[in-house]
Amino acid sequence: MVGFSKINTQLSNFLIELGDLAYFTSRYFRETLKRPFEFRELMRQCYNMGNRSLLLVGITCFIIGLVLDLQTRPTLMEFGAVSWMPSMVSISIVREIGPIITALVCAGRIGSGIGAELGSMRVTEQIDAMEVSGTNPFKFLVVTRVTAVTLMLPILVIIGDGIALVGSFLVENLKGNVSFTLYFNQVFDSIAYGDIIPATIKSFFFGLAIGIVGCYKGYYCAKGTEGVGKAANSAVVISSLLLFIIDFMAVFVTDIFYDL
Repeated sequence: MVGFSKINTQLSNFLIELGDLAYFTSRYFRETLKRPFEFRELMRQCYNMGNRSLLLVGITCFIIGLVLDLQTRPTLMEFGAVSWMPSMVSISIVREIGPIITALVCAGRIGSGIGAELGSMRVTEQIDAMEVSGTNPFKFLVVTRVTAVTLMLPILVIIGDGIALVGSFLVENLKGNVSFTLYFNQVFDSIAYGDIIPATIKSFFFGLAIGIVGCYKGYYCAKGTEGVGKAANSAVVISSLLLFIIDFMAVFVTDIFYDL
């Protein structure tokens, strides 16, 4: 009975937090459409989340391109299909590997940063001070950050895909003496709009999930420095889990569309 009661309590807490997160998301969409629009703060957050994440995303995607080509090349050589390497790598990166890897990197860098920043503001009562002064902290702090992540992540995904393809090309150039023109001609011949559009659309949802979870955990952070740490940690964990769920749903819907 004790174990059942504990499970029941955990399930109740999970459902309550899920409802709070859904309400937080609906409030974000309502506040987004209301004036005033914090355009200057939005641009600042876009710079912070986009430009400052570019180096980490670029290095990660470059290494992914190198490793994917190095790991796949010996297998294709056994079947005499090395000429298919640019097509296979490009489709894999554009459809799946590029978006999910970039989103996971941003979940760790941006999600934890948002959770810690807003959590610190909540602990030091800066958010309470904004509410008392008559301003709308949700509009200024949450809407701008969630919108910035949603806008910047697809751009980072596109840049990361290109850098990953460059990494794959370097391996092909060194191992197979493939020229730049030949490699990227095969890449662009194999990639269709049906590969790019779904990956770009789901990148927006990736950014929305990272921003919503990070802001939610930080905005309702528990008091004390321990609460800030838990907010940053849970923001990364929950957003990473949501990324895989969204990715599965996107792939499932895309497969249904292709079957039609």
